Amino acid sequence: MFRNNKKKLFPKKVIKSVYALDYQRYWDRGFRGIILDIDNTLVADNAPANRKAKKLIRKQKKIGFKTCILSNSDKERVRAFGKKVKSPYVYKAHKPSPRGFERAMRKMHTDRSNTLFIGDQIFTDILGANNAGIYCILTDVIDENERKQVKIKRIFERPIVKKIKKIAELRKKMTKKKK
Repeated sequence: MFRNNKKKLFPKKVIKSVYALDYQRYWDRGFRGIILDIDNTLVADNAPANRKAKKLIRKQKKIGFKTCILSNSDKERVRAFGKKVKSPYVYKAHKPSPRGFERAMRKMHTDRSNTLFIGDQIFTDILGANNAGIYCILTDVIDENERKQVKIKRIFERPIVKKIKKIAELRKKMTKKKK
């Protein structure tokens, strides 16, 4: 049983930044909805929406994606962010519970098969997306200056992230050898 749960800590892909992903590739693969975490995925921890985040959401929508912001933060923070980037949102998502992800998919009129999620934390974001059966992508942290409870989680996440990145690098090398 624990072995199956361990798999839920692993994303499908690891990226340096949410801003460097080729979203057109995912559209071409049949994805139609993108659920995005806020803190340390789109902006630094507790930072307001910035031009870069607004531009990214516009780019995703221009391709055809529906977007939804998903956060464990309170209503005021998430609503303000969602309004600035012009995206629906789910606050107090209770990640890693799948319920917030399911609410986000309902808002976008998408399902597990055509929705992807991008976040920066293993124990909330990636575990939650895997619990919901959604394709998930782990992004590097934008800023190490975080709230105390997040810093504590990062201590336990660090060895897992290191292993995930090592596996991703090995997969990349194997793919290059096959070509």
